[in-house]
Amino acid sequence: MTEAPFDPSEDGATMNLRGRMSYGGYLRLDKLLDAQEPLSSAHDEMLFIIQHQTSELWMKLAIHELNAACRRIAEDDLRPAFKMLSRVSRILEQLNSAWDVLRTMTPSEYTHFREALGQSSGFQSHQYRMIEYLAGNKNAAMMRPHEHDGALLARLEAVRQAPSLYDQTIRALHRRGLAIDEKVLERDVATTHVADGGVRAAWASVYRDPRRFWELYELAEKLVDFEDYFRRWRFNHVTTVERVIGFKRGTGGTSGVSYLRRMLDVVLFPELWQVRTEL
Repeated sequence: MTEAPFDPSEDGATMNLRGRMSYGGYLRLDKLLDAQEPLSSAHDEMLFIIQHQTSELWMKLAIHELNAACRRIAEDDLRPAFKMLSRVSRILEQLNSAWDVLRTMTPSEYTHFREALGQSSGFQSHQYRMIEYLAGNKNAAMMRPHEHDGALLARLEAVRQAPSLYDQTIRALHRRGLAIDEKVLERDVATTHVADGGVRAAWASVYRDPRRFWELYELAEKLVDFEDYFRRWRFNHVTTVERVIGFKRGTGGTSGVSYLRRMLDVVLFPELWQVRTEL
C-alpha cells in the first residue's frame, strides 16, 4: 500500500507566497527565461542561444571574482584571493563543459539558422574581452568592435588602463622583498606585459624555497591553474567551431578556426611557465 503524498507544509514549508519574496522573484526568472528569442524555426537555435547566454552569466561571475582578487592582492591580503581564483578556475571548468553540450549540434543543424545570426559573433563578447584584460592580455585593437557603444567602450578602456591580475601579482613579489626591475613596476599597464628575466628569477626564488614564500608559492599555482583552464576553454572553442563549421569564416568576419588557433599561442603569465624549465 502506497503512502499518502507528502505535503511540504507539514514540514514547515511556506506555501502561500502572496506578497512575499519567492524563488522566481529573487532570481528574476521572468526576465531570465523570457530572454531566449530564436530568430528562426530551427530546433537547435534554442541550444545555441542558451549555451551562449549561460556562458555570459558564468563570465559575469568570473569578472566579479577577478576584480575582487585584484583588489585583495593589491592590499597584500592574499588568502581570500586564493579562494576567488580557485572559484574562477571552477567557472572555467563549467564553461568548458558547455562546449560538450554545443558539440551535440551537427553542421547540418547549424546551417538551418546560421544566416539569422547576421554579423553577431562570440568574437564580440565584451565580457570575454574584460576577462582577457583583467588577466593581462591588453590588445587595444580588440576595443574596436565596441566603438558603437560609448558607455561600454569606456568600461573596457577603464579595465585596460588598470593594473591586471598579473601586474598586481608582480607588485606583490616586489613588496615581499623579491627584486623586480623598476621598468617592470613602472611600465604602461594598458599594454600587455612582456616576459622579463627578473620576474622569472623572482618566481624561481619562490619555487626553490616555497616554505619561505608560501603565500606567493600558492598564488603562483592559483594563477597557473587559472591559465591552464583558460587554455582548455580556448582549445575546446577551436575544436567545437571546427567540428560544426569546418574552416568557414566566422559570422563576425574572422577567419574562424585559423583565428582561434592563433589565440592558443597567447600566454598570460609567461614567467610562471618559463620558470618550470630551469627548476
